[in-house]
Amino acid sequence: MTVEFSVTGGVGTITLNRPAKLNAVTRAMSADLLALVERVGGDRDVRVLVITGAGGRSFSVGSDIGEVDAYPDPWEFRNRRDYCDALRALRIPVVAAVNGYAYGGGLELALSADIRLASSAASFAAAEIKLGWIGGGGVSALLSATVPASDAALMLLTGDPVDASSAFRMGLVSRVVEPDELMEAAANVAKTIAARPPIAAQSAKANLLAARTMGREAAIQYEREMQAICMGTRDAAEGRRAFAEKRPPVFEGR
Repeated sequence: MTVEFSVTGGVGTITLNRPAKLNAVTRAMSADLLALVERVGGDRDVRVLVITGAGGRSFSVGSDIGEVDAYPDPWEFRNRRDYCDALRALRIPVVAAVNGYAYGGGLELALSADIRLASSAASFAAAEIKLGWIGGGGVSALLSATVPASDAALMLLTGDPVDASSAFRMGLVSRVVEPDELMEAAANVAKTIAARPPIAAQSAKANLLAARTMGREAAIQYEREMQAICMGTRDAAEGRRAFAEKRPPVFEGR
């Protein structure tokens, strides 16, 4: 399988499994990835999703360049279903464990996650400009919303890679760990989030998107409405009871 999926304790893990080709995404892999993301979105047992790449060299280098010419024309390529769009549409939190190259569509895939952790061997590049085009999976909007303007411009206009320490400096990733510690670090973050009430976690994710895309006052009002929804859930009542009874809460997502 070139796209693998497993679930443990409320944490789903998608692994791009084509390490010999640096986890470049074929059209078949893209279809599998889209189907998996849709499946995850409808599964109440999955509270957090981790996405990573197989092998120690690459998270993903994006679309397999050898398949680009299989599209009859650029318009058909433009109208393909994009796996980055599907990932960003998920209501549940997404953690990217970037274990190596995150180039082209791989960078876009990482940027489509809510939290990014990187191996010290990771590197990031908007490399499409070196081949005569630019990214189309949201890289300009996502990168410019994530890192300082000059860093975004440097990456988009040169296509040159930045290493993990530079990515951390500019805020592209939250943590950098040794390669053999990456999946444990990602699992720990995911398990922590999975232990939180699912409705509140999904609401917090929605609020972050609102904060980036709405005006400030509208975003604050949206947050207030989402807070009211959360306060009316059984999980919120359970949280208050558990606090009063000095015990760990048990959240059901209701």
